[in-house]
Amino acid sequence: MPWSPAAALLIALLAGAPASGHAQAPRRPLQPSDVYRLKGVSDPQVSPDGEWVAYVVSTVDSASNKSDTDVWMVSWDGTRRIRMTATNENESRPRWSPDGKQLAFTSARQGAKGAQVWLLDRAGGEAVKLTSIKGGIGEYAWSPDGKKFVFGLLDPDPDEADTTKKAPPKPIVVDRLRFKRDIEGYLGHRRNHLYLYDIASGALDTLTRGDFDDERPSWSPDGTQILFQSNRRPDADRLDQTDLFVIEARAGATPRQLTTFDGRDNIGGRLSWSPDARSIAFMVGTDVGSLAYDQYRLAVVPVEGGAPRVLTAALDRGVSQPSWTEDGRAIQLLVTDDREQYVARVDAQTGAVTRVTRERNEVTQLAPGPRGRWAVLATDPATPSEVYALENGALRRLTHHNDAFIATIELGNVEGLTSKGKDGAETHSMLIRPPGKALARGLPTILWIHGGPKAQDGFGFDFTRQVLAARGFAVVGVNYRGSDGRGHAWQRAIYADWGNKEVVDILGVADEVVKMGVADPARLGIGGWSYGGILTDYVTATDPRFKAASSGAGSALQLSMWGTDQYIVQYENELGSPWKNPQLWMKLSYPFFKADKIKTPTLYMSGDRDFNVPTSGTEQMYQALKVNGVEAEMVIYPNQFHGLTMPNFLVDRLDRYQRWFGAHLQAPAVQP
Repeated sequence: MPWSPAAALLIALLAGAPASGHAQAPRRPLQPSDVYRLKGVSDPQVSPDGEWVAYVVSTVDSASNKSDTDVWMVSWDGTRRIRMTATNENESRPRWSPDGKQLAFTSARQGAKGAQVWLLDRAGGEAVKLTSIKGGIGEYAWSPDGKKFVFGLLDPDPDEADTTKKAPPKPIVVDRLRFKRDIEGYLGHRRNHLYLYDIASGALDTLTRGDFDDERPSWSPDGTQILFQSNRRPDADRLDQTDLFVIEARAGATPRQLTTFDGRDNIGGRLSWSPDARSIAFMVGTDVGSLAYDQYRLAVVPVEGGAPRVLTAALDRGVSQPSWTEDGRAIQLLVTDDREQYVARVDAQTGAVTRVTRERNEVTQLAPGPRGRWAVLATDPATPSEVYALENGALRRLTHHNDAFIATIELGNVEGLTSKGKDGAETHSMLIRPPGKALARGLPTILWIHGGPKAQDGFGFDFTRQVLAARGFAVVGVNYRGSDGRGHAWQRAIYADWGNKEVVDILGVADEVVKMGVADPARLGIGGWSYGGILTDYVTATDPRFKAASSGAGSALQLSMWGTDQYIVQYENELGSPWKNPQLWMKLSYPFFKADKIKTPTLYMSGDRDFNVPTSGTEQMYQALKVNGVEAEMVIYPNQFHGLTMPNFLVDRLDRYQRWFGAHLQAPAVQP
């Protein structure tokens, strides 16, 4: 609907802009049910004139038990914040038209089967549905002239046309090496291909075909070509491999391959054309076939062909989200570095890296804009993710969606922690002390281990660890070897050697917090999800000092994961087949074969549809502890994948963490 500055101000106030002139109520500890109050902010997009930033806000409806996403925009000066969509359906992925007059977004409104593209006039009015494409739209991008879109579409389901409500289910037939993937389920030969959509006529033309997936489409500045990534190597299922291709933006064109070297080009990243359309900036991996340990580097390749140049080889830190500056002299990107993630500028000729942002935080998304106006999504220990303007190397806050909520909460104090394990390796971790107990000693302490292992705990807002701290625990996030942010050697140190150096690092952190006087050595706990759950099993099978544990979506009999999860290529490259290397597989499965050594009461959790780390890994360890007479409890969340998404389950999981560790570590109860 139409808006005015006065209406925009009213909307901003109602949306949670901080009030003034009134005494604040006493702050309270964070609670699991605050999941319903926290707003997720994501996907900033700067308008072509640089005057607005569109973005997405996610809220949770406790009554319907689902999340709802809406499109918002904020003016560059931060004075006007406008909610652009307000239905009960999800609207996301806002993208500006090249002239800045329209804002596209995707939604499955009006009962559509799959997301469709809708258009909003920037001046106001109701959104207009543009597409009605069967199956829905994945990735999409405007052409530079604003007359077309490129879409990423999944091949139609051949069984969908003759399926009725009364028809019996059909058997699932697979013939691929990689035959399953979390959320997607069992994989056949339905592939993601690229299509051209003419906005005026509604015509949809096929751009790419074949038994492979084509992803990350990006238009050339003149609109004549489209860049994308694909794994088109022979026997592609056996390779962690992607290459870059360019194709003319017309039906019937043939793709031309730009990169050929081994490794993954732009895995999960952004493809960015130089302003003169002569070069492409992208990310390239360091480890062929080792997805878990890849450290992404910035590379540039000529569009007309030639060898790529790796620009950040000397940086020894992972990078992401590269975008060219308007003058074509540099590329800005994100650098993951020792508990921080910051914006850096890389000289396109020399590769010289200059740090741009200096705040001790985590910048998680980077959005280029005109006239040097770039927007970012950033978070710090006291602030959930919000949109910021990046100006002259400094961040200026644009959105305040969580201010009103955070103003009512007393958060735990967050600080960095350095320790050494028995082998002398130095570990950099995060310590959160309970609210109001920054100087307290002898606290019940939980080591909460991140998954990945390619991830890091850093100077960002951490809801789970803050909830545990609110229950009276000191909480430590351990960046064990294998974590991101400390260089490639640190990340690859656990290659084919799981549950060894990570355990040394974790136990070294436990020793340190006891030595500091923060932790009560008789009240130590440990837990985590995914690889954090796996490491929990490794640690409790190694050291009996922990009085409580929570292993979520984990495994211990690694031999039984082969062929049942989605990591067959990693296993083959890193460990070899079990019949070729049985001793190594048995070694890595030691928590299961030493289950009689585990005395720690353990809470096991899993989603029953997890294809990432199948539920059998949880069930096996739960059963082992029960057989051995050790206290254990298992919680299975129905219809959930590797990551829980149902809000009531997220609350339930946090509540169980608090109660399990509270019962076994004797933390005081928190008054609501």
